[in-house]
Amino acid sequence: MTAREIAQLRDILSQGGVDFTAPPTSERVNFDALLTSFPQDESLQTTSRTIGGVSGLWADGPGDGVLLYLHGGGYTLGSSTGYRQLAASIAAQAGVALFSADYRLAPEDPYPAALHDAVAVYRGLLGEGVPADRIVLGGDSAGGGLAVATLARLRDEGAELPAGAFLISPWADLTLSGSTVRSKAEADPSLDAEGLSAAAAHYLAGADPSDPGASPVFAELAGLPPLSIHHGESEILLSDSLRLTARAAEAGVDVRLHVWPGMVHDWPLFAFMLSEGREAIAEIAEFVQARVEAEAAA
Repeated sequence: MTAREIAQLRDILSQGGVDFTAPPTSERVNFDALLTSFPQDESLQTTSRTIGGVSGLWADGPGDGVLLYLHGGGYTLGSSTGYRQLAASIAAQAGVALFSADYRLAPEDPYPAALHDAVAVYRGLLGEGVPADRIVLGGDSAGGGLAVATLARLRDEGAELPAGAFLISPWADLTLSGSTVRSKAEADPSLDAEGLSAAAAHYLAGADPSDPGASPVFAELAGLPPLSIHHGESEILLSDSLRLTARAAEAGVDVRLHVWPGMVHDWPLFAFMLSEGREAIAEIAEFVQARVEAEAAA
């Protein structure tokens, strides 16, 4: 990281980004427009596809491995199109195919719709003949929390679990009870408690915010596959990853946490201007490739 890179990014973020307090249906257009305005690698080819009854974007890979990606956006915003560059870059560098799912969003489809869709896509991949040990699950922000909740639900249902999962800046506690929600408030230029509270209210629609399916930091994590967690040091959600890591380790899960100094929420989205974003994508891709290859050799 150069001081200039992070200073430029912080300046951009401080000028205004996603507004979770705005009506989600109108903010979605602005959010996707922002993400798709970032420089795109046109060599990353994707096509529309439906798996398990859920639409999304598909990219072919050289082998039979598949990355199932769950995008961020506070459960109210975001799309596979908006997060195409991030998800497709990871898959391409890992040498696997990609399915980035457009799970249903709140408030139109509140909890547990997103969880049901994520489970349906995974089971849809299995139904198409993709072995569980050739699938890696991944997600960022809300999609990172959803990825853990999906793993726990699949385990509870007795499904064969994927080879592993990675989480980028996961939002895993919708109660917002983590200590860094307060202690990092001045350091985080992207998120605030007010906005996250609004998004959580839309998603939960009266459900208990401590329900493990919505806030997997409270879930039983025993039996989950290896996890690779990446979080920025400047994020108010940092304590979500700290607690997830601790609970997973206590449950005997192979879990590794990488806290990136000075990084902001979901910094790999800004890989076009931030060297740490490119480094994180490369490191995550290595994890995906290693998990698929390790299971294939087992």
